[in-house]
Amino acid sequence: MTRIAVCAPSTPLTREDAARLTALAAAEFPEARLVIHDQCFAVEGHFAGSDAQRLDALVECANDPSIDAVWFARGGYGACRIAEAAIAKFDRTAQDKVYAGYSDAGYLLGGLYRQRIGRPVHAPMPVDLRREGGEAAVRRALGWLCGQGAGHEEPSLAAERHPVVAFNLMTLAMLCGTPLMPGLAGHVVMVEEVSEYLYAVDRLFFHLTAHLGGVAGLRLGRVSDVPANDRPFGMDAQEIARQWCDRHAIPFLGTADIGHDGGNRIVPFGLAERGQGQ
Repeated sequence: MTRIAVCAPSTPLTREDAARLTALAAAEFPEARLVIHDQCFAVEGHFAGSDAQRLDALVECANDPSIDAVWFARGGYGACRIAEAAIAKFDRTAQDKVYAGYSDAGYLLGGLYRQRIGRPVHAPMPVDLRREGGEAAVRRALGWLCGQGAGHEEPSLAAERHPVVAFNLMTLAMLCGTPLMPGLAGHVVMVEEVSEYLYAVDRLFFHLTAHLGGVAGLRLGRVSDVPANDRPFGMDAQEIARQWCDRHAIPFLGTADIGHDGGNRIVPFGLAERGQGQ
């Protein structure tokens, strides 16, 4: 039995989403036991409860010896406000867990990877049930967490010999220069983005690539739902990425099968135990 705690370090989950998740897991993953923290349903302004509520729930899940994996309910915004303080309260029990999510959860994944705590994993989240193809994404995450790793991970990992990380572009750019930013020298860095103008994508690459000296290369996931500007930017997302990689002598390695969509694939951070799930 794999015990998976669900908490919401950023924005709230609805009870309807939680019910759908529980029903899907019960029907198709009897080896999984979901423990959905009540904090997921708290609301304080934009957030899933106050900073203190979100921090306490995350620490409770991480330090619970009966839990095998901590699955972040959804992104949005908010994890960066509690990440440092929460990670500082993790005890030795937290070391043995998988931490899974993407988007805003990247602040936590980055901080955990920096501190070498547990196994951070870029993976679909419960809220993805709302997306087109979202049930397949959630099945992918649950399967991986239950040890069914084959076929769920980003395809390039099968032949990759460098450690790998995957982040939302905005999240990784914001991590740079903070105590949560992991050292990424020698890594393949995968990034994706959603709902940003192409000029903003360019601005993010301007900042991020200046902080990626020594990486083994960069892969670009999907840049989706790009708003229409009042004039064409003149480059697409891949051309932007290539240009900034060239400026900083970063190998551009092509595309990655990650993004804010139902096709989002799993990327365990680092090198160890690829394809093995929980």
